[in-house]
Amino acid sequence: MADYRRVFVPGATYFFTLNLQDRRSDLLVRHIGALRESWSDMRRAWPVDTLAAVVLPDHMHLVLALPEGDANYPARLRLFKSGFTRRLPEAEKSTGRKGERRVWQRRYWEHMIRDEADLIAHVDYVHNNPVKHGYATSPDHWPFSTWHRQGGNGVTTG
Repeated sequence: MADYRRVFVPGATYFFTLNLQDRRSDLLVRHIGALRESWSDMRRAWPVDTLAAVVLPDHMHLVLALPEGDANYPARLRLFKSGFTRRLPEAEKSTGRKGERRVWQRRYWEHMIRDEADLIAHVDYVHNNPVKHGYATSPDHWPFSTWHRQGGNGVTTG
């Protein structure tokens, strides 16, 4: 049987996918201001370099480079997700067991970037995700992406 334990490597670069509990929701783009505020708060508390990011209605992808000597990506993601949830109007939060507010899926997908080719492939994936899901015809046409921060000169190939 395969071993699926998380890998914690100080200073590594990781790809993440974070999903909303309700995959039919558009909460992330509808409350993009709250999402951005939560991201800024997290980065002040736990610095990290955002190499690529895209926000879609129900999920988001990130490529993050951790600081040298630091492998604590769970604290960053927990602070970000909880900060976003706290900023939402009460009507947007469903109540789960024990009264907890269920906005995000409990788990997230993470992958440690292995080399330059892996980094390019994941940044490309992030920037093309709105096209893949039919939200835009090119990365230029999706407003919630680091593609624009890079002036449309990212590593996207298609």
